[in-house]
Amino acid sequence: MMSGFLYNALIYLATALLFVPIAKRLGMGSVLGYLIGGIIIGPFGLGFVGQEGKDIMHFAEFGVVMMLFLIGLELDPAGFWRMRRMIAGTGVIQMGCTTLACFGGLMAVGFTWRAALACGLALSMSSTAIVMQTLREKGLAKTAAGRRSFALLLFQDISVIPILALMPLLAAASTSGGQGATLISGLPGWAQTLTLLGAVAVIVLGGRFLTVPLLHLIARVRLREMLTAAALLIVIATAALMMAVGLSPALGTFLAGVVLGTSQFRHELESDIEPFKGLLLGLFFIAVGASINFSLIIETPWIVAGLVAGVVGMKALVLHLTARLSRMSLDQNAVFSTGLAQVGEFAFVLFAFMAQLGILTNRWTDVMMGVTALSMTVTPLMFLLNERLILPRFGTKEAPEKRPADDIKGEHPVIIAGFGHFGSTVGRFLRANGVNATILDNDSDRVDLLRKMGFNVYYGDAGRLDILKAAGADHASVLVASVDSPAFNADLWEKVRHEFPHLTVLVRARNREDAYGLLDAGAKRIYRESLDTSVRIGVDTLVLLGFRRYTAVRAGQNFIKYDEAALPELATHRHDRERYIFSAREQISIQEELLANDLKANPTLHDHAWDRAED
Repeated sequence: MMSGFLYNALIYLATALLFVPIAKRLGMGSVLGYLIGGIIIGPFGLGFVGQEGKDIMHFAEFGVVMMLFLIGLELDPAGFWRMRRMIAGTGVIQMGCTTLACFGGLMAVGFTWRAALACGLALSMSSTAIVMQTLREKGLAKTAAGRRSFALLLFQDISVIPILALMPLLAAASTSGGQGATLISGLPGWAQTLTLLGAVAVIVLGGRFLTVPLLHLIARVRLREMLTAAALLIVIATAALMMAVGLSPALGTFLAGVVLGTSQFRHELESDIEPFKGLLLGLFFIAVGASINFSLIIETPWIVAGLVAGVVGMKALVLHLTARLSRMSLDQNAVFSTGLAQVGEFAFVLFAFMAQLGILTNRWTDVMMGVTALSMTVTPLMFLLNERLILPRFGTKEAPEKRPADDIKGEHPVIIAGFGHFGSTVGRFLRANGVNATILDNDSDRVDLLRKMGFNVYYGDAGRLDILKAAGADHASVLVASVDSPAFNADLWEKVRHEFPHLTVLVRARNREDAYGLLDAGAKRIYRESLDTSVRIGVDTLVLLGFRRYTAVRAGQNFIKYDEAALPELATHRHDRERYIFSAREQISIQEELLANDLKANPTLHDHAWDRAED
């Protein structure tokens, strides 16, 4: 008989592999696929996992813990400081107005003021996991809506710390600790708050003065798996400390991630854990779907439905008004307000803490957790409806009204998907050389600006086949996939390969790791952002050291040629560290020998024609 762990692992992985590709194929996104799969395999569906939801959230908690560790690890203090006005302004308005609206509504239905305020704070949260995953998949992360969404989610994540510290003060004086004994059980509210804040301080200071030195010692062993093991040990120890004092383990790992994110080990830890990020998020979404208590929904359908509709509708309205204050365009506002209208994963943590402190009864805790899960489930559907029904009618039109889609057939041999800094450079270069391109972009503000500048641009998702057809993909020769999302570009390449096989696709990649993923998907023409710019700096360095410009440029072009030729070879060994290191050293040696031979074998009398005066 298969053990419980292996059985659950088999069910969860099979669910992801079955439902996510179907959802992606139908244009619904991976998140909805995970959620639907979780509902079907859960105790209220086929019953493959969980006993009335009791076992489900153990999986979900692990997914949340690791997800928040990664969010903390990726938090950039310098970037946070640059965005401080956007983060504080948007965050304070949204969370303040949402909390007040929920407080008033819950008081009206009979909640105590303590329970109403605590629930209002929890319901004001949005799902970082769902929103950022969906925005990245749709190539919207760099749009105005994407930037504003990230700022708001960052504010909410950080706000969890003071909210959790506030909860003991909201607990009734007669509360003895509720569910489960902790180090702070039985202490007065002010003492619990001080203890919780002290635990946070211990994690931050301990991370700075103990964790980083420990990682330095581990790094000297020169075994990559030891560094990963040390990071996991720190995460688990931090979570255990937070649980001991009655605080959320998920919050503890978020803080641990923030501490590690400020060290020089940040990027190595990210590269170690990144392959598990999507799978862990998927695990969380499946668990959310499986944990929806349909028995409770059936018993009180109008209460649950009313709460879900009220919370989602009210949050969407507050978000819409917040975006209006920021003068966001209508369609970017629609993406922003529908995307963040759900209740987030931190609400699970907050509601559980409320039950522990006795602020909420067990029944109302189950109701609120069900509302949270259902609101997360409807979010991908809201994204889909917004994309298919609202934006085409009320947002920036997909094509200029004076030029129907048929008029562009055969006119432009190039389609550019994504016209940010990268894509606009390609487009301007082509245009300067007499080649016009049809441009697709998801940022309506940028679309309007580009049209005023004279570019033939469409507003829309380049991943949709109908948009590609309208842009003339049936008659174009080249498609440039320049969206700042490796996953989106890989998905776009896959669609184009099947639907428009005559198109030659040039795919943007941020770095070597992205290029490996695109190679696995079958892409051939891959262009790394870091390669050409780095080589250009190297060329200019050679010139400053006395090399002729022609010689330096030729060496740079040969380096790019040799490096791109070595890429497929290294890609095959990247999962075997020892083999990869050996192959990389071998390729570097070969490249250096070829470049040295080129330098000796290609003297020219015309070097001086490439020289230019330097400052």
